[in-house]
Amino acid sequence: MQKIAFDTLMRLAQASAAVTVPCTCNIVPVAAWSALPMTLELNRFEETGVLFDDPYDEPTFAEFHPAGTRYDSDTAPIALNFYPYNRCAVARCLDCGRHYLRYNEAGGYFTELRIRALQPELIVDTPAPGA
Repeated sequence: MQKIAFDTLMRLAQASAAVTVPCTCNIVPVAAWSALPMTLELNRFEETGVLFDDPYDEPTFAEFHPAGTRYDSDTAPIALNFYPYNRCAVARCLDCGRHYLRYNEAGGYFTELRIRALQPELIVDTPAPGA
């Protein structure tokens, strides 16, 4: 899967924000990171790319919250070089064309697919931690 550049991601986000038709993909709001809602069918999405270079690399777990947001905040920035965006794939709804961020959260005894709407106003271009 090909890595999506910042400017391409921004274009996908803007196109997604312009979609106004109702769809099963947005019945449950996923403005913040959420477990995959039961209303979403994975076969109705296609991956369009990823936000990381090497799937075997161990990227940082540092998060980016300069305004005091948290991982589960609707307004948390989408900072590509920070967790969990540095582990994300971008998926497009086949029915309406909206784009979403997805990654697999792996905890001690579980894995859970998480999803978040791709929102252009929240995307920030930041250097990697320690860069």
